[in-house]
Amino acid sequence: MHPLYDVLYRRRDTRREFTGEPIDPAVLERVLGAAHAAPSVGLSQPWDFVLVSDERVRREFRDHVLTERRVFEASLDPERAAVFDRIKIEGVLESSLGVVVCYDPSRGSPAVLGRHAIADAGLYSVCLAIENLWLAATAEGLGVGWVSFYREDFLRRLLGVPAGVRPVAWLCLGGVRDLPDVPDLERHGWRERLPLDDVVHHERYGQRPGR
Repeated sequence: MHPLYDVLYRRRDTRREFTGEPIDPAVLERVLGAAHAAPSVGLSQPWDFVLVSDERVRREFRDHVLTERRVFEASLDPERAAVFDRIKIEGVLESSLGVVVCYDPSRGSPAVLGRHAIADAGLYSVCLAIENLWLAATAEGLGVGWVSFYREDFLRRLLGVPAGVRPVAWLCLGGVRDLPDVPDLERHGWRERLPLDDVVHHERYGQRPGR
């Protein structure tokens, strides 16, 4: 099996495993370079990366995340809430660095080749950059945790992100003790990974051999 597959399957959404050790600048440059090498619609490269090391800013963001955690938890039934209670959703302070990935839809405008029929193609491009970053970080022995418990307007104000630019992800990045063999959400019983056969269709949606 090609080594790339090892990186793909070792990748984890990291929370508890961060060591907080500083990231070697050369390693950080390689990881960000891998993100910037991602494919993008019309070669628009509509991403920006805001590197956040300031503890005050990170603490303010973490407090906001924990508030949103309580909002989500209040929506759950008691059984589901008990499962969720065991799951850590962020490593904002434990990680070495926050990397906020933003989407600028004006990059390459007004005529972004390939975006005229699919408006979200630019956003998809940003997600490809995030995946590149994640895989490169894994190959470098770093962990990444995608924090999604936040309101975009709050993060925009916190970091001075201009109007029209969308903060897509706060990524916690840093050295880790290890990467778990089983993802957190599976280990804690939140969800199980679907078999590949359940999501592969042939010729038409819903058509599967022998079914």
